[in-house]
Amino acid sequence: MGTADAATEHFARKRPGWLTSHVFNPAIAALTRLGLDVWGARVLEVKGRKSGEPRRTPVNVLTYEGQRYLVAPRGDTQWARNLRVAGEGRLLIGPKRSERFTVDELPDEEKPEILRAYLRRWKFEVGVFFDGVGPDSTDAELRAAAPKHPVFRLDPNALPSA
Repeated sequence: MGTADAATEHFARKRPGWLTSHVFNPAIAALTRLGLDVWGARVLEVKGRKSGEPRRTPVNVLTYEGQRYLVAPRGDTQWARNLRVAGEGRLLIGPKRSERFTVDELPDEEKPEILRAYLRRWKFEVGVFFDGVGPDSTDAELRAAAPKHPVFRLDPNALPSA
């Protein structure tokens, strides 16, 4: 099974529940729109790959060894597919602050340490989507999980800030 196939299959099994879709995500997005930093959450805005319309969703931005990353814990989500096609997006916090960026999607062999750092920070929130893999998992377990979780490295220098 290829990387995209593993991530797509994982997403189909790990769809967010009603509470996440209708309460948690909207609450985090609302707080972030007000300018509050909730555990590093931002609102990701990316152009829809089919509609061309801007799509927004809350995401956790990981800073690791001087770089910033977006991890799709639920697999090949709509935002991950849109970001893959668009190659760029904006991170929003508050009504007036935004940051434009481009992305590089990481190959699976580069993901284990990023996934480990992501799980150290947000396992309480996203651990259920990693099928028992956590920050203390072996390198082999993290490598096995890597194809299920798209990871994007952000480059804010490629585009001027909005």
